[in-house]
Amino acid sequence: MTKETTGRETSAAAAAALHEVASRVKQNIERVIVGKSDVIDLVLVALYSDGHILIEDVPGIGKTTLAKAIARSIGCEFRRIQFTPDVMPSDITGINFYNQKKGEFEFRPGPIIANIVLADEINRATPRTQSALLEAMEERQVTVEGDTFALPRPFLVLATQNPIELEGTFPLPEAQLDRFFMKIALGYPGEDEEDAILLRFEDASPLEDLEPVVAAADLVRLARLVPHVYCEPSVRRYMVQIVQATRRHPAFELGASPRGSLGLFRGARALAAVRGRDYVLPDDVKFLAPYVLTHRVILSSQSRLRGRDAAGALQEAIESVPVPVEG
Repeated sequence: MTKETTGRETSAAAAAALHEVASRVKQNIERVIVGKSDVIDLVLVALYSDGHILIEDVPGIGKTTLAKAIARSIGCEFRRIQFTPDVMPSDITGINFYNQKKGEFEFRPGPIIANIVLADEINRATPRTQSALLEAMEERQVTVEGDTFALPRPFLVLATQNPIELEGTFPLPEAQLDRFFMKIALGYPGEDEEDAILLRFEDASPLEDLEPVVAAADLVRLARLVPHVYCEPSVRRYMVQIVQATRRHPAFELGASPRGSLGLFRGARALAAVRGRDYVLPDDVKFLAPYVLTHRVILSSQSRLRGRDAAGALQEAIESVPVPVEG
């Protein structure tokens, strides 16, 4: 048996295990969330890729429900942080307090110490508080008065910001936006989907009856299999060329960082497995690239004056790169 044959068999086994669990979790979430198949796929990709998601959308479209459904489906602890300008870093990370009964200091953990964290309206927090959250996201740990506490695994932050209301907000700087694995929007449901939502929530929320379909420890173990999903060298080079194209495109003042390349590489393999394949297609890359790269690029001042948007310019950069073909 050749090394290549062994590698493909390993890839097939890894992808099959990833797909089987992803399908169960997706079916469970879809008992609550209506008509958001691609969004659920992206969240599963983020879980498998150990990344965080920024959701930029209007209130009332199901962001909290989605986060709770994910947490219940994988048997994890869910916490929600409602950001306001007076939220302090210690409100997120936790504090040491003096327990008079025991006569000693104890650590009271903050809401960031959970598996699934919904950081609601993150742009309403001050830059100092935003930095405390993003440091925890990056380092997977919090430090309180010299003591370090590891965050549980899996660990997924779903941060939201309202694109409409700008008064009293502190927009995330580009260096902090780069820490998010992807940026997505749920969008309004269609007419049939909204009618289905009314029927589904007519008596009671189906969220209350949702049971775990996979253990958190199993999900962490499965995430380690993502690098085994096969990626043809030409497809890997295709990802690199797309990221390089963002740095050359005249509409951008700043292109995507190498962190974007790494996110696209791991995410494409996770997406292939979620979709039931043990190999990455160029279509996986094209589908995922806007979610992974749009928030990592900066339009030039001239582009902004002309009314261009980052998503449209990024699509031009993607289309400028030849798609690899077999042979």
